[in-house]
Amino acid sequence: MHDKDNIARFGVSIPDDLLKEFDRKIEKKMYANRSEAIRDLIRDFLVEAKSEDPEGDVYGSLTLVFDHEKKGISDRLTEMQHRDHDMILSTMHIHLDHNNCMELMAIRGKPGDIRRISDRLISTKGVKHGKLVITSV
Repeated sequence: MHDKDNIARFGVSIPDDLLKEFDRKIEKKMYANRSEAIRDLIRDFLVEAKSEDPEGDVYGSLTLVFDHEKKGISDRLTEMQHRDHDMILSTMHIHLDHNNCMELMAIRGKPGDIRRISDRLISTKGVKHGKLVITSV
């Protein structure tokens, strides 16, 4: 938490219609006030900037949905993960229904490496959907 003495206050000029739309969104997201929402927006902006720094270490969560009935898909995905075992911290396999599985992966490394691994896994034949989210500390 921040010490109250270290809190900076600033004013923002914003059109009324944009502020009303923002207020509706922060209420829907259950923020206590505008300040909390703006702090989260700033943090998100800074995390995104860090994910563009090729030398910075970041973390990623990769979600894959695939048809496990596709011949060899599970083995191909596992083999690819083993190739980059030093970056893949953890995986979780979930059976969604009779045909579909979801695989969740926690990944750590340089942004370009994380994107490369994720793109390779997402583009694997048999993967129906994939999504990478990058974050930092």
